[in-house]
Amino acid sequence: MADHNRKKLAVLGSTGSIGTQTLDVVRDNPERFEITALACGRNVSRLAEQIAEFEPKIAVCEQKEDADALRTQFPGVTFFSGEEGLIEAAESDCGIVVNSLMGMRGLVPTYHAVMAGKDIALANKETLVAGGNVIMNAVRDKGIHLLPVDSEHSAIFQCLEGNRGHKIRRILLTASGGPFRGWSLPQLKTVTPEMALQHPNWSMGRKITIDSATMMNKGLEMIEAKWLFDVDIDDIQVLVHPQSIVHSAVEFCDTSVIAQLGIPDMRIPISVALGWPERLDSARQGLDFFGKASELTFEEPDLEVFRCLALAVQASGAGGSYPVVLNAANEVLVQAFLDKRIGFTDIQDTIGRMLEQHRPTGEPDLEVILEIDKETREKTEKEVLR
Repeated sequence: MADHNRKKLAVLGSTGSIGTQTLDVVRDNPERFEITALACGRNVSRLAEQIAEFEPKIAVCEQKEDADALRTQFPGVTFFSGEEGLIEAAESDCGIVVNSLMGMRGLVPTYHAVMAGKDIALANKETLVAGGNVIMNAVRDKGIHLLPVDSEHSAIFQCLEGNRGHKIRRILLTASGGPFRGWSLPQLKTVTPEMALQHPNWSMGRKITIDSATMMNKGLEMIEAKWLFDVDIDDIQVLVHPQSIVHSAVEFCDTSVIAQLGIPDMRIPISVALGWPERLDSARQGLDFFGKASELTFEEPDLEVFRCLALAVQASGAGGSYPVVLNAANEVLVQAFLDKRIGFTDIQDTIGRMLEQHRPTGEPDLEVILEIDKETREKTEKEVLR
């Protein structure tokens, strides 16, 4: 029988890196949470294991045939598929929607969840990169809580707790620097997908790991932070911090800096979002100040070598539909690189061309965002085939 004191969670992207770690947190706190909906892409075997363990009322697969196959295995579960299924899960009987979907697939379900009055634990940065204005207006209108799950944004959120209303001088967004920190542009031209997938500190999905290697991930996070914390993009500074112990910091108007530190473990920011406004107990080992945390270093990012970071700032500064183009082109190009159809530096070079060719349309609504996203993907694919 369901415990009505437990928070009901719908987890979109349950079989990916963030989704599985979210379920780790739920597994560690069975008295606190109840899983009511699970949604996956194509990892149907893992979804089946999750359904058997957590017994959700709703489950979603990307492909209809997968949903049909699982329906016979789990007759007590209601199955859906595709984007319609994600929307059903987002609007279902739950208190929090955990959005750990990859890429632009996360935007429309997030919008529907907000409009349905659900709190959001957001690990899908593309939602705010492409649709920041639309989503944040809806969040304000509905009065729901948008709780960041990315480690950097969770850190900023934690630094601001108890400091709401105090004037911020700047947000200090930390970056590991990825596997190619300190490399030159000629060296970057030699990078293969196998090399780029070896992140020094974090265990993440393939797309975000490539974004970390190009430093586009940090550019997307800058845009996400702009929307989440209502600051200008010029008031966000990236610090390359290879130890990944300081997850981000906030400098206030009196020059005081408050930082959040911890081991590189995504289950920490996930637990902060799920447990808020409380904190959840953890049996895991904490930070060793006499080990890796005994020496913390910070460097400036090289914007001439890692152009993606500069392009993200440029797109955010231009505003309107430019971040939509940035994000859509990047998604296509990262996949093309993983498929070995283009080189590593072709990602940043082609994004630059896509931004130069774009003709802005003002502040787009959701329909226009989706249209520009589709057009940009088609144009970028043609660039890849040239």
